[in-house]
Amino acid sequence: VQLQASGGGLVQAGGSLRLSCAASGRTSSFYAIGWWRQAPGKEREFVASIDWSAGTTYYANSVKGRFTISRDVAKNAVNLQMNSLKPEDTADYYCKLRATNGANYWGKGTQVTVSS
Repeated sequence: VQLQASGGGLVQAGGSLRLSCAASGRTSSFYAIGWWRQAPGKEREFVASIDWSAGTTYYANSVKGRFTISRDVAKNAVNLQMNSLKPEDTADYYCKLRATNGANYWGKGTQVTVSS
């Protein structure tokens, strides 16, 4: 399994960005795909995830109502629409795939910077 994240950038507070995570591999082995983030000097934290087959979504309280995670089954991709961005959303964002056998795969991070 390989993951390719894209879509980061610089945006002003209140703006929007859309991150994408393209996954390669057997989709039958996909259990869930999610986004995590790590700000400078802080631990990596959960942002959002989606169950690959059921489409059930989960969000961190800090992003509920502002971020939306979705999946594109045809493209084997997961998108994270981020609206009403705040400076505290600034971080490197990583996508993670959990396989049905419990293995976890991480993509390279994409940087999101929100200016005040």
